[in-house]
Amino acid sequence: MSSRERMSPVDTAWLRMDRPNNLMQILGVMLFDGRLDVMRLKRAIEGRMLGHRRFVQCVVEDAAGYWWQDDPQFSIENHLHHARLPGAAGKVELQEFVSGLASEPLDRERPLWEFHLVDNALGGHALVMRIHHCIADGIALVGVIMSMTDGAPGGAGRRPRTAKRRSEAADDGDSFWEMLWRPMAEVLQNPVRASTNLIGKSVDMLSHPTQIAHFVRLGGDIALEIAKLAFMANDSATRFKGTPGLNKRFAWSERIALPEIKAIGKVLGCSVNDLLLSAVAGALRAYLVGKGDEVDGVEVRAMVPVNLRQPEDEGKLGNRFGLVALVLPVGIENPLARLYETRARMESLKNSYQAALTLTVLGAVGITPKLVQQQVLDLLASKATAVMTNVPGPTNALYLAGAKLSQPLFWVPQSGDIGIGVSILSYDGGVQIGLMTDDNLVADPELIVRGFAREFERLLMLVLMEPWDRLGDPEAVEAGLEGEAA
Repeated sequence: MSSRERMSPVDTAWLRMDRPNNLMQILGVMLFDGRLDVMRLKRAIEGRMLGHRRFVQCVVEDAAGYWWQDDPQFSIENHLHHARLPGAAGKVELQEFVSGLASEPLDRERPLWEFHLVDNALGGHALVMRIHHCIADGIALVGVIMSMTDGAPGGAGRRPRTAKRRSEAADDGDSFWEMLWRPMAEVLQNPVRASTNLIGKSVDMLSHPTQIAHFVRLGGDIALEIAKLAFMANDSATRFKGTPGLNKRFAWSERIALPEIKAIGKVLGCSVNDLLLSAVAGALRAYLVGKGDEVDGVEVRAMVPVNLRQPEDEGKLGNRFGLVALVLPVGIENPLARLYETRARMESLKNSYQAALTLTVLGAVGITPKLVQQQVLDLLASKATAVMTNVPGPTNALYLAGAKLSQPLFWVPQSGDIGIGVSILSYDGGVQIGLMTDDNLVADPELIVRGFAREFERLLMLVLMEPWDRLGDPEAVEAGLEGEAA
């Protein structure tokens, strides 16, 4: 097998998105009850993760573009580091440690990933991971990382469910992006194939200049598609928008029981997705109110990755997703009204072609000069305030190197001048939110994270206290509460 492979146009686009103030690396933290056996950890990495060649390959560039090339000097010791937290070694210290890593670019002379085993985090071990987005998207990487784990401390037991079997993640069919993904799957199948062929033809043109006429026609088609996105109205101007700096802030919530979320959703006629997204909108609203900002009519657009993997992509790395733009109704104060509006907006995305469109755009700009790519992606990023992703994790408790995984966390990078990343991950019957912000824009993301939990508490109290036949009318519920207060 050749030691060199051409990088795909889509992965090239993600590689070239790196900026000093927004690095394209996916960060993850795995918190454990107790300590890992270091030798067993190395064996798990070598035996299960390094089977994917991307993790032993460097990125090289020549006149023809970017390539994956085997690293002749590869050593796991260059990628697995040890660290100790200062002071109390609590949550704050761990957040500061992750923040420091987020501002450091990965070494381009080596494969673009590294792990940090933190010896004294929250009374046990923590494994902090950095993986460049050009290697794979979040769905694929969760599958790779979870493949290193086992269902029992000794390494035996049922292997974890991974992203390959994402439709099985919830027994009632209400998995996190299922409501959005299933209806879109058939609609997007042909556009995704078309975009793949489009990109392939473009790459072929580079080695056959006589096809320049085809490239001109291709450029015109792509220009029309980009124009559709370019004329999308800007969302509201808030303190969440601005020019990011070099320093990032991280925060994460405590687990919220998934059965509790589902129970609330069943009463209110909403999916888990509706509840999660509405809670995020409420938390952002509460933060703005706390800062004394105007919130009436405010809407925050989030770019949401949508998994576009086909059955033949199972087990493969690389990036195979598009983006849809979801506008969060931050300006709505009534929690029920906000929830039902979120549900309506999610419904409207079911037949959207945006995901296939952005996949095509990413592939096209991956073969253009870097300056052109930067201009196109800046245009897209200017239309949004946040990136929000939701990855279904394993449904059962897992173990790595003899220690129980208590809480997995991850954060997605932001492109252009986007300064907020919201990541939601399910694991072992619970859900948690991870938040990455820019220090220039939001220096205290933990306030938003706390608001996320409070939004669920508000909905839970309404379900417990209000007559269920009145919950479908947010105005009636609000009037009743005002009457009781009077």
